[in-house]
Amino acid sequence: MPYSKDRVPIVLDCPVRLVGYRSESPFKEIPSDKRSHHSQHSHHPMSKQHYTDSCSSSRSPPSVAGLSTDCEDYGELVVLGYNGHLVNYEKGRKRSKFILTKRSAANGVKPYKKHVVKNPQNSKAVQDSALHSVSYTMSRNQAVVVEYKSDPDTDMFQIGRSGESPIDFIVMDTVPANQRRYNGEVTQSTISRFACRILVERNPPYTSRIFAAGFDGARNIFLGEKAVKWHSGEEIDGLTTNGVFIMSPTEGFTPASKPGTWYEVSVGGGIYSARNSRADPLKSHQMLNADNVLHDGTLIDLCGVTLLWRSASGLHASPNEQEFNKLVEEINACRPQCPVGLTTLVLPSKSHATPGLDKQPFVYIKCGHVHGRHTWGQKDDDDKRTCPLCLKESPFIKLEVGSELSFYVDAGSPTYCFSPCGHMASENTVKYWAKVLIPHASNEFHAICPFCAIPLDNPGYVKLIFQDQEL
Repeated sequence: MPYSKDRVPIVLDCPVRLVGYRSESPFKEIPSDKRSHHSQHSHHPMSKQHYTDSCSSSRSPPSVAGLSTDCEDYGELVVLGYNGHLVNYEKGRKRSKFILTKRSAANGVKPYKKHVVKNPQNSKAVQDSALHSVSYTMSRNQAVVVEYKSDPDTDMFQIGRSGESPIDFIVMDTVPANQRRYNGEVTQSTISRFACRILVERNPPYTSRIFAAGFDGARNIFLGEKAVKWHSGEEIDGLTTNGVFIMSPTEGFTPASKPGTWYEVSVGGGIYSARNSRADPLKSHQMLNADNVLHDGTLIDLCGVTLLWRSASGLHASPNEQEFNKLVEEINACRPQCPVGLTTLVLPSKSHATPGLDKQPFVYIKCGHVHGRHTWGQKDDDDKRTCPLCLKESPFIKLEVGSELSFYVDAGSPTYCFSPCGHMASENTVKYWAKVLIPHASNEFHAICPFCAIPLDNPGYVKLIFQDQEL
């Protein structure tokens, strides 16, 4: 169903529990006051129990691959840098994760016909609030307006910084965890208000495609005279100011995954080599052997925030919450001790469930030896001291469990941690993310911890060594 200023709320085929959120939302939300209770009897967000909770309780759990026949999920978008929740937000359309669910009525659109006009503002396609259109200003006296029509076979989801109603998923600039105390929110964002749109086929295999730019409240997209665009014969396309970049890993999102190549997506869905700088006014080379399809594990960079796409089928291979908590409890069952204080250490099963300070595990990030909090070998710098087991000088960091399970490439035990932040994850997970270079600024790339967005050092991770046991 296309957006309109006087739109009628969409009624979902599958009832969804919502708090402070528009009834037409395709996304599922767990109320904050019930989230802890829900987590006690739910697995991964896309597991069978999740569907039973989100859908009508009279329906039986789905029987095929965890998918409900009445309430179909396409996949989810997860913001890198937040370990399962946005501090001070995590409500409505502004969250760390959104699940894309099949709409009760298709609202996708596709190109229909072109108009060459002098002024796009005077074009009927632009003025008619019932029509979607993309306007390419070629010069002061000429513009090409592409009119779109409804596509009954696709659902459209829009992402951007704007709080206006056409945006389904509001995103903000990511601030690394070690800077949030001083600079919790970016005042001058580089993210477009209407950054991109995703069209998902309503029938299996639910192919998802991404396009640069999103339609505004009047259902229009405007590319000004200074925007990168081209018009040759029947082809008309362009790039947005700061660009929409995507990277799909090779071998899927699995233990064998390797980072792919970053490409730029055009307004029309074409794939181009990344510009040398996001401000480069020149069109780059089109990559005819690549497409704009989102695969499980594809990263989407919107110049200020990076999103991870997880497909519904891919998530079934990821660890669920109960399985992951069991792995953590297996470590705790070994009763690891601090070699100095001889206190028993306890790993929290969730990042917010912290044990007492005397049981909180810390790690010497250079060697991986796990201790409790102590002052032995402490230097003037409170976070740097000498490991009493190997005498290596190292930052002394609190360990935290990486609890956003969508970032895991396997269901391995969290026996490694990222360096220098101390977020724990499986060996394959930390080794994969340490190789992924995320766009930064206009033409830089660096590896970050997916749980907190802190840049990684080299090699970016360390194996955890508990007393009397190497896990």
